[in-house]
Amino acid sequence: MSGAARLLPAGDRAWLLEPADPAALTAFARELEQDAPAGVEDVLPAARTALVTLRPGADRDEVARQVLRRWEALPTGDGAGTTDDGDGDGDGDVVTVPVRYDGEDLEEVAGLLGVGPAEVVARHTGATWTCAFVGFAPGFGYLRGPGARLAVPRRAQPRTAVPAGAVALADGWSAVYPRRSPGGWRLIGTTALTLWDPAADPPALLRPGTRVRFAQVAG
Repeated sequence: MSGAARLLPAGDRAWLLEPADPAALTAFARELEQDAPAGVEDVLPAARTALVTLRPGADRDEVARQVLRRWEALPTGDGAGTTDDGDGDGDGDVVTVPVRYDGEDLEEVAGLLGVGPAEVVARHTGATWTCAFVGFAPGFGYLRGPGARLAVPRRAQPRTAVPAGAVALADGWSAVYPRRSPGGWRLIGTTALTLWDPAADPPALLRPGTRVRFAQVAG
């Protein structure tokens, strides 16, 4: 069981699920995307909540009952058949992201962790990451890898422009900037992989539940 949660009204066509333990939010969103209760139009997970949008005319109270029932029936933890603990043993397809570990902050990240740059790369490539949610910019996936041991704080002074394809770390998450934008994450590498393509279906390469492995390539 996934534990207690409460539903907060979010306007007249949405509920905000706020669980005591958010570990299963990714699995919850994936389940509702694959088999949504009647009246549910969309579910958008975040770090600690999930926004459930209703179809016009849906019975709000009935949707609330079904959403809570689905939440309570989920297994404990961020699972429902997948593993994202960094050991690479989970099931399902994995997106491989080729990375040149040439980021401006790689040496600084290593210093913060008390290891060498090679160890940072080994930890980053050795973990299997899971996209918990997408936010900040189109296609920007927040990747969780609790077994990676790469938790470093954001930069005190964000950059005004981070290039597309920058691979970064912040607050225990990893991410790839899908396009040029401001950003305060610590840059450890770059990739030529396209994360956001408006002409593709779906346009975002990473979606909640997507599993990711980073692979080192020569610079």
